[in-house]
Amino acid sequence: MTLENLVRINQLKKEPPDRREFEGLVHAATDRLRDAQNTTLSFSSRFDLAYNAAHGLALAALRAAGYRTDKRYIVFQCMVHSVGLDKARVRMFSVCHERRNRAEYEGILDEDERLLEELVSNTKVLLESVRQIHV
Repeated sequence: MTLENLVRINQLKKEPPDRREFEGLVHAATDRLRDAQNTTLSFSSRFDLAYNAAHGLALAALRAAGYRTDKRYIVFQCMVHSVGLDKARVRMFSVCHERRNRAEYEGILDEDERLLEELVSNTKVLLESVRQIHV
């Protein structure tokens, strides 16, 4: 599904990119990603930081493409179009989104260090892709 199709079904709204917003999202995500690698923090804190870094970067890419949504999961689904991320990475971010929701709304977070490492690694790739965007 293209970004324009998502506009037609009211999952996205068109909105001109804002350079200051983009830079703020990337800056905050960069800080969170760095902090997520601090092994003195608890697993849940590191996971939360890494997930929110990924979400911020995905949102920055979507905003740079000229779109906005109020649905958190949509920003990850759009990464194939907004930043050219491959579908395997998008699926990994979707798994992390499901884990985040389960922790947030049900209080259940399985401590999966391997998944956290994969999240951090893929977020680093996403960061490099987003840094190539010019707003």
